[in-house]
Amino acid sequence: MSDGIVIIPTYNEIENIEAIVRAVFSLHKSFDLLIVDDNSPDQTAARVRALQQEFPARLFLEVREKKSGLGTAYVHGFKWALARHYEYVFEMDADFSHNPEDLQKLYNACHFESGDVAIGSRYVTGVNVVNWPLNRVLMSYFASVYVKIITGMKIHDATAGFICYRREVLEKINLDAIKFIGYAFQIEMKYRAFNNKFRLVEVPIIFTDRTKGQSKMSNSIIKEAVFGVITLRIRQIFNRL
Repeated sequence: MSDGIVIIPTYNEIENIEAIVRAVFSLHKSFDLLIVDDNSPDQTAARVRALQQEFPARLFLEVREKKSGLGTAYVHGFKWALARHYEYVFEMDADFSHNPEDLQKLYNACHFESGDVAIGSRYVTGVNVVNWPLNRVLMSYFASVYVKIITGMKIHDATAGFICYRREVLEKINLDAIKFIGYAFQIEMKYRAFNNKFRLVEVPIIFTDRTKGQSKMSNSIIKEAVFGVITLRIRQIFNRL
């Protein structure tokens, strides 16, 4: 058993899932892998089950009844990981927008250095995004500026979804109190860690937009992020976070 578990939520990722699983397991550092699938119609879970025959002690699968949002998938995965005593818990996308080789960098930032939460950051050394249209880059970049102003967190990429958490961070955060499911979930997790005095560090990465499958971005997810930040700040002011 590895000391680190990578959680990948999936919905219709049949085109990417086998490649991402093999990429993680080919790394020099050993990581276990948990796929949290929302009952994908394209049979993503069936492909994972087939791969479990090849990686029986390292690849795990949780299938939920229906599509229920990114945030709830990660919370499900966090609870699963905490029940199994992993020391480092990672978030990563299935579509190779996050380079699996950067898992080692995030691990090092928490295991060997002083990070409690290591964030794979697109903006800490400029704008390191490949294949996104300019309007998407600007929206993402200024969303993080907006979050920094409202929350006081001194991080450059508040909506990042490539993250390593030390176990004690997830134990301290009340996972049942998490409210949001999209980009706002990523902000909320960082803000809760920040308010619990954990150290958030940013590790520079290059983010590459997916080449296979469809993005899960929607107007409702963007709206949740914009108004969710204000809600988080108000709840924090009144000690209700």
